[in-house]
Amino acid sequence: MNFETRSIWFWLTPALMALLGLFLLYPVINIFYASLGTVDGKGASGWLVLLSDPRYGRAILNTILLGGAVTIAAMIIGVPLAYLTARYDYPGKSVVSILPLVTLVTPEVIVAQTWLMMLGNNGLLRRWLVDIGLDIPSFYGWFGLITSMAFIYYTYAYIGTLAAIRGFDRQLEEAAQSLGTSPIRSRWHVLVPVVLPALLASALLIFTLVVGNFALATILGGRVELLSVLTYQASVSETSANPALQSTLASVTISLVMMTLFLQRWIVSRGRFEVTQGRPAREMRLSGLPAIGLAAAAALVVVLSLLPLVSVVVGAFTLARGPVMRWGQWTTANMERVLVNAPAPLVNSLIYAACATVIAIVLSALIGYLIVRKRNAVTPLLDYLTALPLALSGTALGIGLIQSFNGGFLPLTGTAAIIVLAYVIRRLPFGLRNASSTLYNIPKSIEEASVSLGVPPGRTFLKVVVPMMVPSLAAAAVLTWTTTVAELSASIIVYSGGRETMPIQIFKLIDSGLMAQASAYGLLLVTVILLPIVIATSVFKIDLFSSRS
Repeated sequence: MNFETRSIWFWLTPALMALLGLFLLYPVINIFYASLGTVDGKGASGWLVLLSDPRYGRAILNTILLGGAVTIAAMIIGVPLAYLTARYDYPGKSVVSILPLVTLVTPEVIVAQTWLMMLGNNGLLRRWLVDIGLDIPSFYGWFGLITSMAFIYYTYAYIGTLAAIRGFDRQLEEAAQSLGTSPIRSRWHVLVPVVLPALLASALLIFTLVVGNFALATILGGRVELLSVLTYQASVSETSANPALQSTLASVTISLVMMTLFLQRWIVSRGRFEVTQGRPAREMRLSGLPAIGLAAAAALVVVLSLLPLVSVVVGAFTLARGPVMRWGQWTTANMERVLVNAPAPLVNSLIYAACATVIAIVLSALIGYLIVRKRNAVTPLLDYLTALPLALSGTALGIGLIQSFNGGFLPLTGTAAIIVLAYVIRRLPFGLRNASSTLYNIPKSIEEASVSLGVPPGRTFLKVVVPMMVPSLAAAAVLTWTTTVAELSASIIVYSGGRETMPIQIFKLIDSGLMAQASAYGLLLVTVILLPIVIATSVFKIDLFSSRS
């Protein structure tokens, strides 16, 4: 015990707790505390204003309805696709495996831009449909929100369902059928109860992502009043001295997400089935019309998923005069403009994301090691604290950071540090999961042998443990980088003039109708995201989509 109290890990635990308390818990507490203040000095708290103004009630209801509609649509797309992929072999099936990668490398701001270029008021596909006599609803509003979000978030339903079905022992189905149960009924009574927790968990995850969505809600929302949009508008219109209303709206968003996450954990814990490892179901080879139909349906989903990447490339090299895109006329002027005349957003994105990735991976390695290997009375609290960012939308986090560090003992507002801090907090849970996954498979005897030979615990960690964690740390670094460099919702709240990143610049250009320049930045952003993934998977053979936990 004496040796342990002198160990670096004994002192590192409270140090990390203090760090997370200052930069994570303190901003969250500030949000809820500021919501109790008065709005515009009128004596009414933010909660009273929220309850008295029907606009905010409509925004909360619309947000919940949008979350439900997108969740249902995403599950309708993702679940059947996962089942067919797990149980059947059809032409082009291997192409479906790129879906997780497509979702990862396509920032939501680019997705919104793409749909507008295709189906916006002056969109290429919309003009073609009008020319042939077909009229479709405006893409600004419910139609655009549900369509665009469904084709982003269905991947979560697909991945979760596919893993659950592939882990199911087909002997259970065979046993049910041997008792005279039809194949359809056996699947309904045997397969569905086992995979249902995974389906519900995926559905609730999609719902939380929709509630916290900023880019699509702001760009495509039109006249639909949504919580994330009103929170952003309140944050940019109010002064920092009067943050009550924006804090109240952020508190509502946090509460919605937290309730959903608690519901998710409760459902998963109550609905878990223990199935011993057995034989997965044998894939059935399809031919003829069923194979063609299934392949066509899968191809349609893949094409719609790839549409943002294709459109941003085409748009980047399309001639434009202001907001008017000259489709079919090509130019390199857009790329020259963003690379030569205005490279600051690219440089800022690279610097901020690189700093955030390094910091996040160091913290993930240290915190993961403490939680897995050095458990004590404090580490469970550390574990829960690192999961708190999952309940924070980017907008809410940005508001909390601005309110907490706008002055006083640690003024960060207006600096690059607050952008990097927002990045680190937002992506820490994802890096922590990957970084700590390997620790469960490293025998403790290796560390004990090193310490018994006189090597201090800190040096043992650096010389013995870290080298064995390199694959998971590398995967965590790539995933942290790809999600950080595309981050918009928090950074657009905390950034100051001259510190625009590529997602912020794309957002501003879309708002101005300059789609060609936005596409040029979008192409750079996708390239910056895609390069590390290609290098990691093809050169270093890192499995970025491992299902390890």
